[in-house]
Formats: sequence, structure tokens, C-alpha cells
Amino acid sequence: MGRSVRFIRLWIYLGVACAALAVQQSRAAELWANTLPAINAGLVAGALPPTGLYGIYDSYWASFRVYDNSSKSTVESVDALIQVPMLLWVPGNKVLGGSYAAAAAFPFDYTNVKVPGAAALSDNGHWGTFNTAIAPLMIAWQLPHDLHLRTDLIVSVDDASSAPGRPPSGGGAPSGNGFWSLEPDIGISWLHDGWNISAGLQYAYNFRNGKTQYTSGQQLSGTYTVTKTIGKWTFGVAAYSINQITSDSGPGAYEAGCMSRGGCRIEAYGAGPLVAYQFGGVNVLLNYTASIHTRNYLGGNIVNVRFIFPLI
Repeated sequence: MGRSVRFIRLWIYLGVACAALAVQQSRAAELWANTLPAINAGLVAGALPPTGLYGIYDSYWASFRVYDNSSKSTVESVDALIQVPMLLWVPGNKVLGGSYAAAAAFPFDYTNVKVPGAAALSDNGHWGTFNTAIAPLMIAWQLPHDLHLRTDLIVSVDDASSAPGRPPSGGGAPSGNGFWSLEPDIGISWLHDGWNISAGLQYAYNFRNGKTQYTSGQQLSGTYTVTKTIGKWTFGVAAYSINQITSDSGPGAYEAGCMSRGGCRIEAYGAGPLVAYQFGGVNVLLNYTASIHTRNYLGGNIVNVRFIFPLI
């Protein structure tokens, strides 16, 4: 097996659990949701790479409009540049018969919210750090018929540089959330003859913000990938889904209608093409995603560039 082929196979097995972030609808007291749409596009959801330490860097740009409860676009918009450096460690140990790994992500972001007629909230773009995400437990099993299954547990730490209850000093949107989250994941992949057909689901349980006493609703998010690797090139498509399954609660939720059945709950779907190329030991992926349907959330255009490289 040639060196470039080994690196291509290494890349398609990198389905790392990452810190994911995206902007929530504007009426809720918590600005940021848990999952960044399409952040895992092109990755393998059900497997882990061979033993080693790996670096992953996502540079993610989005131009969004805010969509209301009737799925109509509003005049409010958000521009976001989100950087997500990650580390994935695969020590070679077995847990419950599967390969064990751990990961951590340290995202930071630039956000600029534009709200016509609200100068105090508009054009206050700034950099900040989002909540650190730690995945202390990742286990992957190889199944018959080229199937692979993986489960992860992600802990989102309440350490953002600004959040509801502790706003940024210069005004504008908070850089992260003011609460902890637990996020169990499950992913399945079929890998055969260069094909990667994957589906990954993430469930987010959000704890109460101790400053505002607001609790963001629980969410179920998915990423779906179909790719084919030919030589050093990989081509394919990816899609995402985000569905909030419980309503927000706490101060302000009643006034915004978020405590009513289905009130303020997120629904978001999108899809788009991707292409990747293997430059020696570094894999580079470019993914474009467009919103298909959005409710109580942000919809628009997303461009993500991902770099994957072995460190040890």
C-alpha cells in the first residue's frame, strides 16, 4: 500500500467529535446552540483512525439570515467566522471490545450581528472564545459487512469568554454559552472500495445558565455523508439536520412563547457538495452548504475548509 493511499484511508476514518456551535434564533435568552451545521461533513461517523495523535483545524465562514417561527426570513442577519482547532488521541487501548479514543476542541469565533433599528445590538463584531468541548470517551467497533459503529460522550464546558449573563465588554453577541452541556453521540458508517456512507447523531442536554436562570431546549442534530475516494481526490455530498425536541424555559421564555408546545423550537436542514485532496500527509477538504428549510434559526450559506494531519 502506497504512502498516499495510507493517508487517504487515515483521513476517511477521522470522524472526530468536535465542539460545534451555531447561532440560535434571536428571541431566546441563549444566543448559541450546540451544533454547527455541516461541521462534520465528509468525515466518517462510525470509526476511528489507527493509534496516534492527530490535529484537525476547521475554518468555517457563514452568512446567515434569521428565520422566524413561520420559517420566513427576517431583516436580522449574522456573519460568523469560526475557527475550531482540535486534538484527537487514539492510544491503542480496547474498551468493551472497541477502539478507545479521546478528543478536545478549543473553538474561537468572530461574530457580527446586524439588527436594523437597534444600534446597540448591530455591527458590534468581535472575537471571543466559545465553550471548550472535551470528549473523554470515544469507542468504535468494526462490524460485519464493512460496517462501523462508534459512540462518543462530549462535555461542553462553561468557560466561554462572554455569554448571556456576562456580555462582551464592547457590546454585540456573546461568544458562547453560559451553561454546561452533555452531548452523547452515535455514528454508523459503511466503508467499501473508497465509499464512505455515514450518519452521525448528536443529542444535547443543556443545563441551566446560573446567571440568567434560562435553560435552552434539548436538541437532536445529524450529519449525513456520501463520498467516493479516487486516488488522492475525494468527492461527495453532505447534509445536516437540527431539531430542538424540548422548549426553552426560564425567565423570558414565556414572553417569547418558547414554553408553549413547539414554540421557538429550532428546525434546520441543509446540504451541499464537498471535495478533498491529499497533499502528502495533510488532507484538505472544502465543503459548501446551503440551507434548505429553517425555522427559529439561522439559514444561509456556509463554507468550511478543514485540515487534517497526524502529529505523532
